[in-house]
Amino acid sequence: MPARSRPTVAAAEPLSIEITGRTGLAHAAYLKRHLTRAQAILRPALREFSLALVGDRRMAELHEAFMDVPGSTDVLTFELDHDSRGRVTAGEVVVCVPYALREARRRKVPSRNELLLYALHGMLHLCGYDDRTDRDFATMHLREDEILNQLGVGAVFAPTAPPSHSRRPAAPRPQSRKSARRVRRSGASA
Repeated sequence: MPARSRPTVAAAEPLSIEITGRTGLAHAAYLKRHLTRAQAILRPALREFSLALVGDRRMAELHEAFMDVPGSTDVLTFELDHDSRGRVTAGEVVVCVPYALREARRRKVPSRNELLLYALHGMLHLCGYDDRTDRDFATMHLREDEILNQLGVGAVFAPTAPPSHSRRPAAPRPQSRKSARRVRRSGASA
């Protein structure tokens, strides 16, 4: 009787991470190391991840162009490619470094951990998480801190965040149909 061979399981493709920017690059190795490990925990279809570290002015430009909201924000996420099942395989996360530094000081956490929180937040958006409802917001931020604990960084979002965290608007700003279409087309998430 011939020996039965085991089915081969394709090894997961490693995540390609590119980090660019004019500010915050001193944290690039730390961010890349932890994001690679976070991807291993999440095991998404994501194969290409670009992290752009930008200043307030550039973030304000992007925030207005893609979300139709004036002013800077902490993080924006862009889906760039999908597989045949509709899962995101490539994406870009834009993090505002000065915003993260201000929040880190205010919340008394290390700046590199605040930057990691924002990058991980974007990665979770690319993995299908959303934070538009109170329930989804709580689920997403709980998952962020679970992953950060698994990475040995410790919770960053939960320990000092006030009930209405500065990154969560008190009331959603109504979107025009035009801006909603633009956001859906661009795949941007805040």
